[in-house]
Amino acid sequence: MTSPTPLPTPVVRPTPGSGGLVDRYGRTATDLRVSLTDRCNLRCTYCMPPEGLDWLPKVEVLTDEEIVRLVRIGVERLGIREVRFTGGEPLLRPGLPGIVAAATALTPRPEVSLTTNAIGLARIAPALAEAGLDRINVSLDTVDPARFKQLTHRDRLDDVLAGLAAAQAAGLTPVKVNAVLLHGINDVDAVPLLDFCLEHGYQLRFIEQMPLDAHHAWTRGRMVTAEDILERLSTAHTLTPDTEERGSAPAERWLVDGGPATVGVIASVTRSFCGTCDRTRLTADGQIRNCLFAREESDLRTALRSGATDDELADRWRVATLGKLPGHGIDDPSFLQPTRPMSAIGG
Repeated sequence: MTSPTPLPTPVVRPTPGSGGLVDRYGRTATDLRVSLTDRCNLRCTYCMPPEGLDWLPKVEVLTDEEIVRLVRIGVERLGIREVRFTGGEPLLRPGLPGIVAAATALTPRPEVSLTTNAIGLARIAPALAEAGLDRINVSLDTVDPARFKQLTHRDRLDDVLAGLAAAQAAGLTPVKVNAVLLHGINDVDAVPLLDFCLEHGYQLRFIEQMPLDAHHAWTRGRMVTAEDILERLSTAHTLTPDTEERGSAPAERWLVDGGPATVGVIASVTRSFCGTCDRTRLTADGQIRNCLFAREESDLRTALRSGATDDELADRWRVATLGKLPGHGIDDPSFLQPTRPMSAIGG
């Protein structure tokens, strides 16, 4: 078993008004996750109830121009090198191709990717590729039609599979598949998912279920752990650790049957990697979150709409980063789940 990344020791704060997004523990955020909407067209059981949620009022959601401006500030002034657009479901954002094109036109050019459930991707994949999108991550927890409908409350598996194929055909590669396993529902799909991805040339990553569900029903005792996942995969394949340097990547990689194909496991709960975290998050309503599990946010939308300059917005972002805690604290008895669910935070 790989030990969790050691948590960093506090360091001196950076000089205000200059530099990148450095926290008190010396970690530098260079990876920006941008939620484009809290809305979604699936109802995955570990994320939201079948009836959905109360969506953000349109007036509170950042406009395309406001998103582009904040991404530009992140890239040009704060050292952001990777931008990933998320949701909810980002394909529901009408202006998505234009937002992507604006991000890929920045100097220095960031790597730009998208996390999606792939419904509608078959139609829009060519436009996203033309806009400069580098690659796609698709959330897919089973390739069994009945279990897909049970998990998502929608009969849309064929649309997702068509989206995956379209992304690959458009050159949005490597196409990555993210899967969450739930005890008694789709934990039997570990091997079928891997076999499906091996057959089609997709890169599979399993993610431990995290306490980010809207109904706060998550319990560690019912979570399918990294060890559980590897044990299931090992019944059908030989897995050996990938010796390539992991860096700040969240996934531990394993060579499948000697390689070159790999499978990743993101053990956010049982093997935390907080000590090397390099992410900052912007919600659809303009809040900065310095951790996925943060209980507090920093408001950029109000300042932006009140006439703040780029320098002022950058400084607010730097201050928000300073408050980042050393770890997510899921193992701490005092841990409290964030008020916002994953659909409203962005992955």
